[in-house]
Amino acid sequence: MKTLQHYIDGRWVDPIEPGELFPVINPADETQVAAIRMGCAADVDAAVAAACRAFPEFAATPLAARLDALRRLKAVFEGRFDEMAEAITTEMGAPHDMSRDAQAASGPGHIEATIKAAEQLDWEVRIDGSNVVREPIGVCGLITPWNWPINQILAKVAPAIAAGCTMVLKPSEQAPLSAQLVAEFIAEAGLPQGVFNMVHGTGPVVGHAMSAHPDIEMMSFTGSTRAGVDVAKTSADTIKRVAQELGGKSPNIIFADADLGKALGNSVRRCFYNTGQSCNAPTRMLVEASVYDRAVDIVAKLAEATPVRDPRQAGRHLGPLASRIQFERVQRYIQIGIDEGARLVAGGLGRPAGLDRGYFVKPTVFAGVHNGMRIAREEIFGPVLSMIPFKDLEEAIAIANDTPYGLAAYLHTGDIEKGRAVARRLRAGSVHINGAGQGYMEPFGGFKQSGNGRECGAYGLLEFLELKSINGFYPA
Repeated sequence: MKTLQHYIDGRWVDPIEPGELFPVINPADETQVAAIRMGCAADVDAAVAAACRAFPEFAATPLAARLDALRRLKAVFEGRFDEMAEAITTEMGAPHDMSRDAQAASGPGHIEATIKAAEQLDWEVRIDGSNVVREPIGVCGLITPWNWPINQILAKVAPAIAAGCTMVLKPSEQAPLSAQLVAEFIAEAGLPQGVFNMVHGTGPVVGHAMSAHPDIEMMSFTGSTRAGVDVAKTSADTIKRVAQELGGKSPNIIFADADLGKALGNSVRRCFYNTGQSCNAPTRMLVEASVYDRAVDIVAKLAEATPVRDPRQAGRHLGPLASRIQFERVQRYIQIGIDEGARLVAGGLGRPAGLDRGYFVKPTVFAGVHNGMRIAREEIFGPVLSMIPFKDLEEAIAIANDTPYGLAAYLHTGDIEKGRAVARRLRAGSVHINGAGQGYMEPFGGFKQSGNGRECGAYGLLEFLELKSINGFYPA
């Protein structure tokens, strides 16, 4: 069992002040697999100072050299890929195949997309006699969650490197093993000391110190809307740029003209994927009234047939929730749904049969839900699906948009023109028609309380760049 350290100025270091030991728990069997010595504001100061020292030289490094550094990082990552997949399964319970094919794979995916975006970006543009140039914003603070740890870390670290920024990362204390490997990969790839720094700790202590730090120019945060509000408020005192990807309660409209079996199968898989612990999960299923009862029967059978197993096993199945806190939260919401009068048609309280240890939950479906219920309005972050009937297209759009969130939306229809028209009216950062996915180049982020700014590809890279107009650059 390892006691994890901070990574500051190219070295592994203990906290400046002796902090509490935070246990890292394997959610599949509830055993402790590591511990973290939690950091404090003094550790953030040391990391920011290292990033400040490294910034002038790294910002002046030619783009080609920065992209070569990313290519080396990708090569190291791919050479140690199995370690990363195993770490993610161990720390947050993602099933073996998903850890390889999606969770760990997102690291090289984001690196490659960032390289492509940087090569295609217009870094300098002539406007009349002026030269408009893009420059790195400065030292960046990065705060990442536990549910897609590498996806979120590399969606921030890769564009920061390409832009010429230096950075301080605070990974989730619940999923630090994958972040530890990222720091090792960066060292092995030969990035200059101080470009990447990592401090372990809690949001209220380390995250707050980063948001408040006068030498951090930009905060990139992924997490809950509640924590995002705190980051934004704290950052406001020093006029930082703040980019946030926050919560969601994504609608999924099933029209009667859709291929019902295909649409419902895709929708249930997406809702339960990653054991429902995705901010863009389609957890509100809006079904046209004429096929609602039939859809409820199909979805209930699909949920009951969804296997839940030890995440170390190969195959398509659900693993545990990531922590005891998350397990208890999901159990509370299932009880809330029952108390609100929703009809439980699959799953329910407690662990699945045969699993008496670990944070496993039953894939759960509620029918007879209306959009005013808490289970339809609040982010549960577990495999819990709410099914809501609608009478016509206008009501479907109204229900879909009646949410404080706006991260993603989904719809299924046999009429692509109708699908395109509805997609334009949905207030969400990403809309998926008939099960279409999203790649590493498309912008990811949300409307309303789902955040501001975008990640991925060129749009994610722009978050880390400032614009400068050099007037008179081209004399008349």
